[in-house]
Amino acid sequence: MRIRVQACLYTRPFVTHLQATRETTGSAPRRGHGRSTQTGDGHDMDHYADDLAALTAHLDLHDAVHVGHSTGGGEVVHYIARHGESRVAKAVLISAVPPLMVQTDANPGGLPKSVFDDLQAQLAANRSEFYRSLASGPFYRFNRPGADPSEAIIQNRWRKGMMGGAKAHYHGIVAFSQTDFTEDLKDHGAGPGDARRRRPDRPVRRLGAAVRKARPERNTEDIQRIPTRHADDAG
Repeated sequence: MRIRVQACLYTRPFVTHLQATRETTGSAPRRGHGRSTQTGDGHDMDHYADDLAALTAHLDLHDAVHVGHSTGGGEVVHYIARHGESRVAKAVLISAVPPLMVQTDANPGGLPKSVFDDLQAQLAANRSEFYRSLASGPFYRFNRPGADPSEAIIQNRWRKGMMGGAKAHYHGIVAFSQTDFTEDLKDHGAGPGDARRRRPDRPVRRLGAAVRKARPERNTEDIQRIPTRHADDAG
């Protein structure tokens, strides 16, 4: 059975497009997000990857194309590294978090940990306001000069955020920002022929150079990497 599996709730327009082309598709919000069960623990990349493996095994999927946006891109990379490629045809990473977002000695171009600590503090203080501010500001670039904010889009993004669990989202910030995917990419990284579209103002940035350093110089099309504006694929 060939299926394209989504690893992010916010890529629904992409699912709709694939369905229009008669592709068999599925969307897999991670635990505590979207319509998935709001579990109290396991909000880390190892559990995300294991959950995806359990889902693909339960559905007996083979030759699947995994498409991951943002944190979902990290989930896809970690799933392949942790569980192998036997059920995977290809993986597509869209504005994804690998190899590492937080600033470290080995990743001086990353964002300071204080940035992510502040996100957690905002979420803990007022989750509803956090998602409202995120949607009306940087997520869709509505805070830029000349932007034309859409109230419908802002409210829809707020709705999607509030569907999940507070604890899952709080710990998820650590999962997406501080998980180091460098070793995962060394074994399963994109080759010199990947498709790229650069956006200097995308929230998930500085990824291309880091991936080139992390991956071996080999020619493979198993993983395609397409950095975009972070919300290009968010509905």
